[in-house]
Amino acid sequence: MPKMKTNSGAKKRFALTGTGKIKRKHAYKSHILTKKTKKQKRNLTHTGLVHKADENSVKHLLGMK
Repeated sequence: MPKMKTNSGAKKRFALTGTGKIKRKHAYKSHILTKKTKKQKRNLTHTGLVHKADENSVKHLLGMK
């Protein structure tokens, strides 16, 4: 049986916390930043958590299920 392969795109985008939750970055922070307000850009800087409904699919991509 060959080894399970982790999805390369997913392993770059997600990280695990100590409690087993999945951290993610916000979208819309890479380009066309001139029309966005300072407050908007500042709030997109902080990391968030993957929603519970999406956790299983992300774990599957990371080879955890």
